Amino acid sequence: MLTLVTHRLNGYVNPCVLSSVARFCTSRARMAKSKFEYVRIFETDDKCLRNCYIVVRLDGRNFHKFAEQHNFAKPNDDRALGLMTRSARSVMEELEDIVLAYGQSDEFSFVFKRTSNWFKRRASKLMTHVASQFSSSYVFYWKDHFGEEPLLYPPGFDGRVVLYPSNRNLRDYVSWRQADCHINNLYNTVFWTLVQRGGLTTVQAEGRLKGTLAADKNEILFSEFDINYNKEPLVHRKGTALIWEKHEETVTKQVKLPNEEEEKEVQVVRLRRSVHAHHCDLIGEEFWEEHPDILEDDGC
Repeated sequence: MLTLVTHRLNGYVNPCVLSSVARFCTSRARMAKSKFEYVRIFETDDKCLRNCYIVVRLDGRNFHKFAEQHNFAKPNDDRALGLMTRSARSVMEELEDIVLAYGQSDEFSFVFKRTSNWFKRRASKLMTHVASQFSSSYVFYWKDHFGEEPLLYPPGFDGRVVLYPSNRNLRDYVSWRQADCHINNLYNTVFWTLVQRGGLTTVQAEGRLKGTLAADKNEILFSEFDINYNKEPLVHRKGTALIWEKHEETVTKQVKLPNEEEEKEVQVVRLRRSVHAHHCDLIGEEFWEEHPDILEDDGC
């Protein structure tokens, strides 16, 4: 901020001062623009269509190799799943317009509400912010989940932006990702059980499962290894859904009561909004009926 101190003598303003200010303002205006500024016209207008849910999906880049080199447990490593969820929570806490995040394995999808105007709805801004916040959180919270297991090199995540105009479209997208979670986890559970407990090589296990249906895989687990797939952990079978929820929180405050000279500690109950994880079915109606605030009314 420029503070102008005028020198007055009998109401007269020194013209030298005004002249100096004028030259300063002119030079600042020239500095703000230059002949090179035309290059901005090459920027792509990537503003997302209004009245649509914006979904940013991240996928781990070359995570098969990353998992091998960092000794991930097979078929599921709860440390890795916990770290993915913690990183996703960090994204939601940074961008509060995200109403739902769903993740499984090495991917996470983030759903921005239809009315969101974060970064003026620019797809590149939304995607890069989500990807950078997620990636940096993954590195930052690594030790909290993996302890002394060293992080050998930074992980990479690629992203994409997809728009869904209706509630039905969005629910079908989430259902698709959860169905993918079930298909992949059932296959991996049987595959690694055949290897770890059945003594097969990875090539033999792959051949054994070739052409099998879900019922066949369940039968292998149950009849040969006494494993009921339906009793496997929900986080493995259903993935993780993160949503905002309100809950009561009791805090202690210093309050000066009427007719009292000294402050006293009182217990105050307030509503707090925070991110909660759910491992449940997202394809049916129950989850959406229990959390109606996720979807905005669109008549569909």
